[in-house]
Amino acid sequence: MPTAAPPIRPVTLDEILAARDRIRNTITRTPLVRLRHDADRPEIWLKLENLQPINAFKLRGAANAVALLSAEERSRGVWTISAGNAGQGVAFAARLAGIPCTVVAIETAADTKLERMRNLGAHIVKAPFDACWQAMEERQFPGVEGTFVHPFDDHNFIAGNATLGLEVLEDLPNVSAIIAAIGGGGLLTGIGSAMRALAPQVKVLGAEPETAAPGALSFEKGSPQVFEKWQYSFVDGAGGKSIFPRMWERMKGVVDGSIVVTLDQVKGAMRIVAEKSRVIAEGAGALSVAAALTGRAGDGPIVAVISGGNIDLKKFAELIGVGGN
Repeated sequence: MPTAAPPIRPVTLDEILAARDRIRNTITRTPLVRLRHDADRPEIWLKLENLQPINAFKLRGAANAVALLSAEERSRGVWTISAGNAGQGVAFAARLAGIPCTVVAIETAADTKLERMRNLGAHIVKAPFDACWQAMEERQFPGVEGTFVHPFDDHNFIAGNATLGLEVLEDLPNVSAIIAAIGGGGLLTGIGSAMRALAPQVKVLGAEPETAAPGALSFEKGSPQVFEKWQYSFVDGAGGKSIFPRMWERMKGVVDGSIVVTLDQVKGAMRIVAEKSRVIAEGAGALSVAAALTGRAGDGPIVAVISGGNIDLKKFAELIGVGGN
C-alpha cells in the first residue's frame, strides 16, 4: 500500500538554523569562488558543493533528515531512491548513525555512483526510471523495507539543503540571483526558503536541460506539468519527467522560475568551469553555470551552485572534448 505523505508546510528560518548546527560536523562548509570566464558580464560565483564528502549537495539534506529520525524509525533501517547523489547522502548519514541503508537506484545510474553507494555500505536495488518515479510518489517499493527518506519531498531534507543559502548570504551579501539545477526541486526549495526569510530581493532560479524541463513548463503554465518530450541524457542528476504536485506547492512561493539550456551549453559550461577554475562538475552540476552564461539571470553577482561532481573521468573528458589518441 502507498504510504501517505505528511502535510506540506513552509520551512522556517529557525528550522534552517537548527539544521546548520545539527549537520555542522558532517558536511563541509563549501567555498564560493569567482568564475573568471572570458566576458566581463555576467559576474558568476561558483558554490562548490562538489567538495562535499560525497561530492554533492545531497549530504546536507540527508544528514539532517537521518539525524531527526526517531529511535524506532532508525531501528528499521533507511531506504531511498536515487540516480546516485541522494543515495550517497543517505548512505553516508546512515553509516554515521550505524543503521542499514538500501538504495533503489535508477538503472541508468552511472557505475561510478553505484560503486560509491556500495562503498558507503548501501544495498543496491536497480529499477527502471518510471518505476523509481512511481515509487517516489507512493513512498514504497516492492520488497524494500525500512524507513523511507524521500530524496527531495521531505521537510527535513529541504531544511538541510537550505543551509547552503545561509552560506551564500554570509559570503556574498550583494548576490542578486542564485541558480541551481532542478531535479525534484528540493535544493531550490531549500535555497528559496532561506532567501525569502533573509533576502527576499534575491532571485532564485532553476536550471534544466532542454531534454527534461518540467520546471520551466510548470512555471509557464502556473501548475505542475509533465514533460512529454523527456529524453535521457548525461545530465542524469537533474531533469525529471514531471514536477510532483507536492513539490510545486513547495516551490511556487519561493522559486522565481527556471532557465532551459541545451546539452551543448551544458558541455560548454563543464569545460569552462574545468578550464578556468579547475573544477569538475557533472552534467547537473554545470546546469547552473550554463544558465548563468545565457545572461537570462542578469549581470550578477550570480551564484551558480555546482551541485555535484560525481562523474566518471573518462566520460567527463569525452563530454568536454578532451581525449587522447
